[in-house]
Amino acid sequence: MHFTKMHGLGNDYLYVFGEVPPNIAELSTQLSDRHFGAGSDGMIYISPSDVADFKMRIFNADGSEAMMCGNGIRCVGKYVFDKGHTTKTTLSIETLSGIKTLGLEVHDGKVCQATVGMGKAAVKDDMALVVNGSRLVCTPASMGNPHAVVFVEDANAAPINTMGPLVEHHELFPGGVNVEFVQVLSNSELRMRVWERGSGITMACGTGACASVAAAVSKGYCAFGTPVTVHLDGGPLHVTIDDDFEVTMTGPATTVYEGEVVL
Repeated sequence: MHFTKMHGLGNDYLYVFGEVPPNIAELSTQLSDRHFGAGSDGMIYISPSDVADFKMRIFNADGSEAMMCGNGIRCVGKYVFDKGHTTKTTLSIETLSGIKTLGLEVHDGKVCQATVGMGKAAVKDDMALVVNGSRLVCTPASMGNPHAVVFVEDANAAPINTMGPLVEHHELFPGGVNVEFVQVLSNSELRMRVWERGSGITMACGTGACASVAAAVSKGYCAFGTPVTVHLDGGPLHVTIDDDFEVTMTGPATTVYEGEVVL
């Protein structure tokens, strides 16, 4: 099986063009292992679509399937353009959370970054959780997948290792949840660290960045229609929330290497 390792701000996946095999859970777990496999946050399969230009399916490092990945979809755009599957610079991509539109920025014949129409964010009222005997307040938000945004004084010092997995599996989130720890730097800058459902700590999470900005806008920390830079462990993403909560995200896409695995 041929794969291409790619990343968006360090959020890395193994990309395969073709149909998803029946043993995908086992395969994604095996190949994602950073000591005994290729090493990644999961696998993304790209295939033709009946309703869009291409379809993407995302599988986490634990074998579970994700609905959407903001960093992953930018790399899908780079993959299909750079490898000659399309010459279009505006693409529609079918995902489990709906059809998303990609605008590709091309330099010297290769895609360097992409802008994604992420759809509408849904932000709910704050929720108080009891986690490990402590009270934790989060802002639930959805980007087609679930997020719990926790605003903190210092994101770098946030207890992501201990609180992340406990919030992910909290009884109030029966399907699990992505957990973002967010520090407000200004009305146009956030610092965010993330515990991703099914993958643990990752360098970046595109849907998490979008959910964090939507939560910040809903609380008045940031403004509608104003680009917000979200500083993640892997680098910055740029997110804008329109006044109807439509979300646009811009960020890079990078190819790491090509690989072959004997199954």
